[in-house]
Amino acid sequence: MDRYALNEHDRRLIEIALAVLKENFDDGIYNHTVGCAILCKNGTVYKGVNCDGIHGSCAEYITMGIAVSAGERDFDTIVAVHDKHLNDVIPPCGNCRQMLYEYCPDIKVIVNDENGNLVKVKAKDLLPFA
Repeated sequence: MDRYALNEHDRRLIEIALAVLKENFDDGIYNHTVGCAILCKNGTVYKGVNCDGIHGSCAEYITMGIAVSAGERDFDTIVAVHDKHLNDVIPPCGNCRQMLYEYCPDIKVIVNDENGNLVKVKAKDLLPFA
């Protein structure tokens, strides 16, 4: 599995995701507890939060839907965040890994490695034998 070092754009993506979560966090209700930001290859950034409920949707799904609805198809990097997690970064769940694999298997996903360091890996490497 290839690993990529974070750059200035990646750190800004984390800040954007944290900001959208802070703007929309529902204290006590917890309908919006994860923020997400996705960077397109053209430089455009989209952001979103999860929508919790009986059939909730993860922040990655919401953000990808916003980007795709705007006509985007070429993605570079994605990150999901919550300020209580290690380095503020949350790895995508299994459903999100499958969605990323199907929409953009080569998108880089910011995650914590086994040593607690932030790295980027391709979505297809997060879901072997998909």
